[in-house]
Amino acid sequence: MVRELSHYVDGQRVTGTSGRFSDVFDPCTGQVQSRVPLASREEVRNVVAAAEKAQLAWGAMNPQRRGRILLKFVDLVNENMDELATLLSSEHGKTFADSKGDIQRGIEVVEFAAGAPHLLKGEFSDDAGAGIDVHSLRQPLGVVAGITPFNFPAMIPLWKSGPALAAGNAFILKPSERDPSVPLRLAELYSEAGVPDGVFNVVNGDKEAVDALLEDPRVKAIGFVGSTPIAQYIYATAAAHGKRAQCFGGAKNHMV
Repeated sequence: MVRELSHYVDGQRVTGTSGRFSDVFDPCTGQVQSRVPLASREEVRNVVAAAEKAQLAWGAMNPQRRGRILLKFVDLVNENMDELATLLSSEHGKTFADSKGDIQRGIEVVEFAAGAPHLLKGEFSDDAGAGIDVHSLRQPLGVVAGITPFNFPAMIPLWKSGPALAAGNAFILKPSERDPSVPLRLAELYSEAGVPDGVFNVVNGDKEAVDALLEDPRVKAIGFVGSTPIAQYIYATAAAHGKRAQCFGGAKNHMV
């Protein structure tokens, strides 16, 4: 039986309305095991609206509380590790042990992000000049998005989302349409941990969804991991629309 997957918006799974789908294959048999909806521009706009609304209270929450929620999320991922690894293997084809490693490398970054209160502190300089004090504040950007590849369906979404959430941003994940089930399950665990509805969202899609995220002025920053040509496209398009962009193309070490 072919399952029909969903998006995850405003704290719940949401059925796609575009009428477009992509097949998700079982790597062991080559058979279609599920269909994932491909979001329209209107659906993406609705996700961004939910994220923008939810971010206000999340960004106003003190960072210690956000950190505690992230640590609860890490606990939940560890409790559900076998389920997540089985789900990851069933869509990607990694061995069970490799799937666990994929997840473990991801939650290590979330654990680090839980210590963000120290990194988010501002600076103050007394008497920088005659009668002049100087201070700086770190504030959330607002709504940010991550576009992630098929080869690490848990690790890279966690790398992107953990620091973004710790800093008080709302996060929209556009995972690979080849293996979307683990990101959807992670979204449920974020909600269970206490992340408010609308702060972490998953929108499945193809180029139409990506372009909608790149062009929406409410999305302030984009993170991407994937091929070099697509990284160049996303960086150029994001920059043309006034967004911050971090694009890792080709999976080469930054020192090469």
